[in-house]
Amino acid sequence: MEADDIGGGGGGGGEEEFGFSRNYFLAKESGGPGKRSACKVSDIDVADEQELVAAMSDIRPKHEKEIAALRDGYRSLYGRWVFELRCGFGMLFYGFGSKKALLEDFASTALTDYSVVVINGYLPSINMKQVVLGLAQVLCDLLKTKRKTPAASVSKIKEPSVSQSLDELILFLNGPWAEEKDFFICIVVHNIDGPGLRDSDTQQCLARIAACSHARIIASIDHVNAPLLWDKKMVDTQYNWYWHHTPTFEPYKYEGMFFPLILAHGNTTQSAKTATIVLQSLTPNAQSVFRVLAEHQMAHPNEEGMPISSLYSTCRERFLVSSQVTLNSHLTEFKDHELVKMRKNPEGEDCLHIPLPTEALEKLLKDIA
Repeated sequence: MEADDIGGGGGGGGEEEFGFSRNYFLAKESGGPGKRSACKVSDIDVADEQELVAAMSDIRPKHEKEIAALRDGYRSLYGRWVFELRCGFGMLFYGFGSKKALLEDFASTALTDYSVVVINGYLPSINMKQVVLGLAQVLCDLLKTKRKTPAASVSKIKEPSVSQSLDELILFLNGPWAEEKDFFICIVVHNIDGPGLRDSDTQQCLARIAACSHARIIASIDHVNAPLLWDKKMVDTQYNWYWHHTPTFEPYKYEGMFFPLILAHGNTTQSAKTATIVLQSLTPNAQSVFRVLAEHQMAHPNEEGMPISSLYSTCRERFLVSSQVTLNSHLTEFKDHELVKMRKNPEGEDCLHIPLPTEALEKLLKDIA
């Protein structure tokens, strides 16, 4: 009896399954191979990105009191975090929500006795040679200003320059300059797993910096596969991570700004807005150099751009740069972020051109004023 019941159930299920499969293929055949949709992606009426951004900005944040209380709770841990840095650990923050505000608040309130350098890993591209050169220059200035080096070593300090290799600059960061062990630069890296830092060579470079005696890295990650960027040596020996689970539940306002919205198309206005955000992350001197370039372009709209020699002369007159090397470091940042393009004028000179119309440039200069 039991065998009959089982057999009957199996047969019924098989017939139903066969019937479903038969009907499915009959439906496919009745449609015919020639009946295809004529719709295209280009036919979709895509919204303007500015409209979507405006709509997103109107969304009121929720649970503000709870988020503020969570942030206050983390502030009570600042003393412990500083102690971990002094013990030689690198600090890695993970958890849901943007940690940009948290790390910047920690740096501005608890790391006032140290020099702090910020790297925005969420930017599309980052020049690591310029980053390491900047760190070496900060350390050099710190050693000369605070006089924490032995008298015999002061004369041995060589001013870091762009002509030095990456290995030489990292060697300088790891030099036996200071007598005190509690003497280091704090490097805050927002999104060390970001698109501009995600490749293997960049991570190896950051790991070497983290292993230097005069550097401590404070970083955040948000990608679920971020730990796959590192091998055991990098995690335990070079970065020497001390992991902190710090969910903030804050929106990824800045981190997501450079990712195009799927439901929108870009335009000139959006390009100008992106350029504004990039410029605001640069130093005031870099912004002033960009302003000189933009003002020249608006005054001479029919030219190919501003010759580099003319830009250097103007910036020297306004005390914005002290050498060609300093100007080149600013121009490298502009090129990396695609803020400027290179062109040749009829005389064969290299000229710098900002790929934005005059109206967008005017608005851009007002926004960074």
